[in-house]
Amino acid sequence: MKKVDVLNRIEKAGIVAVVREASEEQALQAAEAVIKGGIKGIEVTFSVPHADQVIAELKKNHEADAAVIIGAGTVLEAVTARLAILAGAEFIVSPCFDQETAELCNLYQIPYMPGCMTITEMRQAMRSGAEIVKLFPATSFTPQMIQSAKAPLPQVTIMPTGGINLDNLSEWKQAGALVVGVGGNLFKGVAASDFNLVTKTAEEYMKRWDEQ
Repeated sequence: MKKVDVLNRIEKAGIVAVVREASEEQALQAAEAVIKGGIKGIEVTFSVPHADQVIAELKKNHEADAAVIIGAGTVLEAVTARLAILAGAEFIVSPCFDQETAELCNLYQIPYMPGCMTITEMRQAMRSGAEIVKLFPATSFTPQMIQSAKAPLPQVTIMPTGGINLDNLSEWKQAGALVVGVGGNLFKGVAASDFNLVTKTAEEYMKRWDEQ
């Protein structure tokens, strides 16, 4: 099944780079830089101008590399989710749960990863087909939250996002994170157009992830 294949590729990627740049060009360059550095999971947020075009371009550039997986983030409702899917997005990420979006993603066999903060929200998301729940913002929690959530929901799969950095990456993985979302800390070189720094930072993240 398409959905199962995508979930397996997300798990193999380990890190999803959250691309949230000010322009289409910057977003493309930032995404290419982290892919060059070894991070194969890319989430293009819909705060990026023409995000659907960025997704389509990245898909075209990497259609021969099955390891690279391109998704859409900051998807707040089903209309945006469908636009992203038609552009080629292989997974949909949201800062919150939306039932209509969950149903649309199920229809298209696209993994939906909604942001949740409570057990109640996680339960609702899982009942609606979410195989991976985004713990967001992770800055509000410690890695222990994963084990706390798994006490009543042992079947939950969690992707912490927000505030993940090189200092705490290992802690989150050791706590049971299947995959993590990394944003601002990864893209410090973008403002100065230093995409070599972005690539180098991506390499450091992957090295730290693979060490565990």
